[in-house]
Amino acid sequence: MSEYRTHVQEFFAARAAGWDERFAGDGPAYAAAVAALGLRPGHRVLDAGCGTGRALTPLRAAVGPSGTVLGADLTPAMLQAAVRAGRGRDGRLLLTDVAALPLRDGVLDAVFAAGLVAHLGEPASGLRELARVVRPGGALALFHPVGRAALAARQGRRLTPDDLRAEPNLRPLLAGSGWRMTSYTDEENRFLALAVRED
Repeated sequence: MSEYRTHVQEFFAARAAGWDERFAGDGPAYAAAVAALGLRPGHRVLDAGCGTGRALTPLRAAVGPSGTVLGADLTPAMLQAAVRAGRGRDGRLLLTDVAALPLRDGVLDAVFAAGLVAHLGEPASGLRELARVVRPGGALALFHPVGRAALAARQGRRLTPDDLRAEPNLRPLLAGSGWRMTSYTDEENRFLALAVRED
């Protein structure tokens, strides 16, 4: 296993048990971000880096019983927390690296990814993999329940110009990975970048 995967697993395994309690107020922000994806009944959607599955319930509500909801995460403890919270009923959980998904090309209509980009070992490669499994014209939501500045303050660091999620960095990163950014929001209480899968 690569060093970055080991680091991600260790980081999240140590925090899985108390994750939902620590961020208990994030539910409405997740629901609003899912709504921005424009999902319809019957759509097929992946929550990439799903963690404890906080997006699975609003994703299931958006695609309905005829739709498909998948949650993929690299850390067993996070998926176990999702099951304990009852979110496994809303989607099929996959223990896998989102940079190497066990899915066919173009099988999904959309991908939702909360806090994922900063945890990808190779962001461009990871975003290309997400593009691979989404049909042309499908959607991507890169989300965080707080903006870049609030997250940096929470982590005790300062924002720097090389921040991956800064619009001047993220837009070309997406473009080079098969996505076209359609909107960008970075506010105190929400980060949301939406993109469309290019043909």
